Amino acid sequence: MKTILFDLDGTIVDSGYGITKCAQYALSFFGIEEPELSNLRFFVGPPLMDSFMEHYGFTEEKAKIGVQKYRERYHKVGIFECELYPDVEEMLKTLKESGHTIALASSKPESSCETILKHFGIFEYFDEVVGAEMNGPRNAKKDVLLEALRRLDKKAEECVLIGDTKFDALGAKVVGMECVGVSYGYGTKEELMDAGAKAVLMDVKEVKSYLEKY
Repeated sequence: MKTILFDLDGTIVDSGYGITKCAQYALSFFGIEEPELSNLRFFVGPPLMDSFMEHYGFTEEKAKIGVQKYRERYHKVGIFECELYPDVEEMLKTLKESGHTIALASSKPESSCETILKHFGIFEYFDEVVGAEMNGPRNAKKDVLLEALRRLDKKAEECVLIGDTKFDALGAKVVGMECVGVSYGYGTKEELMDAGAKAVLMDVKEVKSYLEKY
């Protein structure tokens, strides 16, 4: 029976509104106005530093300031501007009752992950919650996954990651872990398959049925 690791944003919760609003807030500090939140969807998934540097040409120092401004709004308001995807709690309950070990592996800061899971009343289903370090070196998906493996005392081949973007699939590939993608989040089926996902599922009910076989 494989240990199941879930991404958070775009997989367990739809957090796009809160993340893009906070990105919009941070960018406005630098005089960059983006009224269309849909144009900021790329902020959902990868580390914030990477998004600021890749899409806006920020230096590392400027990106750090951008992250600080983002967190100004996020910790006050944005963290709760999200919704649990339909059928998630039922899926977690079923998998837990069938004996699966379940963990969270997210590039979001670990304390924020715990807050969100507790807010939606699903924290109890997770044997381990692993996120990024607020200001530390553990940031990229591969580093989060390696930390999860260490805490769970598992080998990569004993686990499967469920995630919605190419960053999940690529991170899993680097550490030698199987990845199953979901297309209801913020990535596409094509990019997930190109990044090495074993399969791409359409909704949470399909994820539940797929994982019950593991």
